[in-house]
Amino acid sequence: MTSAPDPAADVYEGRDGWLFLIRGNNRVLEQYGRPGVSRVALWRWRRMIETRVRRCARLGATYLHALAPEKLTVYPERAEGLAFDPARAPALRLARWLTASPGARAWVDLAGAFRAARDGPPLYLRTDTHWTHHGCALAYRTILSRMGVPPRDDIEARRARTALPFSGDLGRKFAPHRTEVAEGSAFASMARRIHANDLLLQMEALGRGGDAHLGTHAVFRNDDPLADPRCLVIFGDSYAQHTPHSPIATLTALFADTFREVHFLWSTGIDWRYLEAVRPDFVLGEMAERFVIDLPPHGIRIERLAELARERKLMGEIAENIMAADSPPAPPPPDAPASAPEAAGAAPR
Repeated sequence: MTSAPDPAADVYEGRDGWLFLIRGNNRVLEQYGRPGVSRVALWRWRRMIETRVRRCARLGATYLHALAPEKLTVYPERAEGLAFDPARAPALRLARWLTASPGARAWVDLAGAFRAARDGPPLYLRTDTHWTHHGCALAYRTILSRMGVPPRDDIEARRARTALPFSGDLGRKFAPHRTEVAEGSAFASMARRIHANDLLLQMEALGRGGDAHLGTHAVFRNDDPLADPRCLVIFGDSYAQHTPHSPIATLTALFADTFREVHFLWSTGIDWRYLEAVRPDFVLGEMAERFVIDLPPHGIRIERLAELARERKLMGEIAENIMAADSPPAPPPPDAPASAPEAAGAAPR
């Protein structure tokens, strides 16, 4: 009889209790070695980003592509004792592959911006794969700079700074959970959600809105006179997300405070028919750096992704949790795929 795998084996504890995702479905640490992400995959990403730039331009939109850097890429010195080569980080290699490519003008160098700021306030939560508010604000400003859009400078004055005990997606892999004190990221805003798809609404009705991932679709409207009058569509994952989660800061909340209209679709594939209908000014493709190992599927439709996710979550996982109502729901894995589910033939390898 084989023993169950130890979830904590996916996590490395570095200096001062900093936790790093090193394995999981996407074999994170292997991506920093040789061969790491294959040259074929990097070439395909280059071609895909070039195609996105061209197709968005034909729709009158500017395409931007941003990878949320792994903690290993930004803070290699805090993963003390772990053998890996930070120079082989997927984000750095993909940036080099985009050199002299039409896709280079879409590239947002978050890894470079984060590395330049790593000696300042922490950019990531110690027990989580996600950003602090400071890290999220840095990503927000870096992306806006590539768009040529000024950031809102009054967000900090509107932010609640309550510090609370917190255990992140990595800290919850340990028994007992590893915890830290984290500052909240919520802030007052005139942005309001004006649309949510059935998947998100049904998950929220079950009290599990935070567990609505792949296939989630939400639209935000901001009638603040100071908001930029243009429209942004985000195809992203948990670093953008459909709602702010304190103390995990998310890009969508910041962008919804900045633009008149923001659409968030939880998918790293592009729904071209959706873009043809909306005709946005900007399109942002955002994804975790570790997902570079898998290319998103072609021809995705957000409605179909939502159907697949609803079948898996609402008919499977949620039913089991209702039957075991006395047990707390398990947190989603920090390396859950941001592209398509197994049913769509695009699960991480």
